[in-house]
Amino acid sequence: MLHVTFRQLSVFEAVARHLSFSRAAQELHLTQPAVSMQIKQLEENVGTALFEQLGKKIYLTEAGHELYHYSRTIAQQLSEAEAVLAELKGLKRGKLKISVASTANYFAPQLLATFSQRFPNITVSLNVTNRQTLLVQLANNEMDMAIMGQPPDGLDLVAESFMENPLVVIAPMNHPLARQKNIPLARLASETFLMREEGSGTRIAMERYFEAHRVKIQPGMEMSSTEAIKQGVQAGLGLGVVSLHTIELELSARRLRVLDVQGLPIRRHWHIVHRKDKRLSAAALAFKNFLLDEATTVLSRAG
Repeated sequence: MLHVTFRQLSVFEAVARHLSFSRAAQELHLTQPAVSMQIKQLEENVGTALFEQLGKKIYLTEAGHELYHYSRTIAQQLSEAEAVLAELKGLKRGKLKISVASTANYFAPQLLATFSQRFPNITVSLNVTNRQTLLVQLANNEMDMAIMGQPPDGLDLVAESFMENPLVVIAPMNHPLARQKNIPLARLASETFLMREEGSGTRIAMERYFEAHRVKIQPGMEMSSTEAIKQGVQAGLGLGVVSLHTIELELSARRLRVLDVQGLPIRRHWHIVHRKDKRLSAAALAFKNFLLDEATTVLSRAG
């Protein structure tokens, strides 16, 4: 029988996730020697090494990999138990972990601000990341739910749309197409486009749309954020495809123009996504219902 404590498992899980004693100590608000002692005691209790050090880096042993799997499952079950107990007390308190795709961060804080005013005793943790990391977080059950554009195929997820997400073509104010109306989509084949990174939801939607309409676009620079795309377009490096929600300031300040292109904008939606097997807490359910019922109204008032 294993004689291990929840404390040892939580410390081990943090070290295994970061593959770093110092980063785990920082996360757990412990000293590094305290973390090392917990791991040493755990290894003595299980009777085998869980980490090995090669140079300055540490790696999980085969036994470490096995225990990491179980420690994550135990941690998630304890978190769900905590959420259920909080649910029994109603929404007087609770925790909510939300991850959002980087493009959604242009409106997510406003939604969370309104939600927090409605439920002031719910502690909200917001993580902004790219699509690839967000998919990993969903697969690993690292958050309650996520806000993203097109949900992925092949994962066992629940995804519900709560707001439109139109994608538009943007150009600098002095671009030759800026004042033209009803521009044929094929005309854009002669323009250079600034591209988001591989795996970006915006890029995937853009490439699928142009491919479906048999228009071959000329990719220019690849950029890792919508902000970089907007700055590059303003500088005259090419055209860009972005969510209309991300350019309100630039449009009002007349720094960018949305091109009037036939068939555009590309019609997409924002989705609230969680694992199908996730037991949502009362706080998570309240936030999900808030998005589905009120997101569009809240943002239209803010605008």
